[in-house]
Amino acid sequence: MDFMILSVIIFIVSLLIIELCLYAYRHSLSNRNAKIKKRLRKYTFVEDDFGGILKKRDLSDIPFLNNILLSLPFVKSWDNLVMQANAKYPVGFYILMSFLLGALGALGFLYFLNNILLALGGGLLLMYSPCLYLKYLKDKRIQKFKQQLHEALDLIARALRAGHSFTSSMKLAADEFGDPLGIEFEETLDEINFGVSVPVALRNLSQRVDCKEINYFVVAVIIQRDTGGNLAELIESLAHIVRETFKFEGKVRILSAEGRLSGVVLCLIPFLIGLWLQISSPGFMKPLFTEPIGRILLGVAGVMMIVGMFVIKKIVKIEV
Repeated sequence: MDFMILSVIIFIVSLLIIELCLYAYRHSLSNRNAKIKKRLRKYTFVEDDFGGILKKRDLSDIPFLNNILLSLPFVKSWDNLVMQANAKYPVGFYILMSFLLGALGALGFLYFLNNILLALGGGLLLMYSPCLYLKYLKDKRIQKFKQQLHEALDLIARALRAGHSFTSSMKLAADEFGDPLGIEFEETLDEINFGVSVPVALRNLSQRVDCKEINYFVVAVIIQRDTGGNLAELIESLAHIVRETFKFEGKVRILSAEGRLSGVVLCLIPFLIGLWLQISSPGFMKPLFTEPIGRILLGVAGVMMIVGMFVIKKIVKIEV
């Protein structure tokens, strides 16, 4: 009997291990296919009416939804945000996610607060959350791009002094650095190889990155190509400016760290006090969740907290 039970246990464990291995294998294949599709989507081009080459961007993997999104004017700004954040999914996914979160949030707030206006407000806030996530990815990526930019500009300047052309110097920087600078420079070089002019490819680079330092680089290179001059010396000076700007921004972040920490503490205090009251006196906060006026007060407090968070963020954020 014990032998039979042991045999059944070994069989079940073996079956689970096999299933987990198969699931991991299928998951790796799906990730690989998704990465291949994403790379192919970047290098898909179409020909316009004048014989020029334009990059084709799919807004959704669903053809019907893609055609609808192409006709909407506000989708372009969302697509630019997805491109600048280098997000994993196309813009159609985040738009659908926004509507889904907005609908679920509105229903949830309506159920708990029993107030239509507060439910609409909460639904709109949750509807905006995918956009906040994309902005977070964009800011994080731009910050990493700034860390790499001054070193890349130094490398380009040294390569130009050694006799390389501008495109081959950018190729050296693209091979030397990883994401995001290497990927963006590589995409710019691919556009040039496809026949896009250097000024247009550089403008596309500044649009994808949305960083003022890269705008300085693009403007300097375009003006130098029109007027002439020592490009290596110009890029070397620009690298020094970018490096000093990055150092100064680091000092500003250090000086404003106390204000950011104070904002986090002020936002956490109400939740911590509510948790402590719920543990120490379980029935003390019950009217806030059961009575209509209590639900309204909770909704108003939540809205005021969100407004306060935005105000604190505006105060501690210092533009350099």
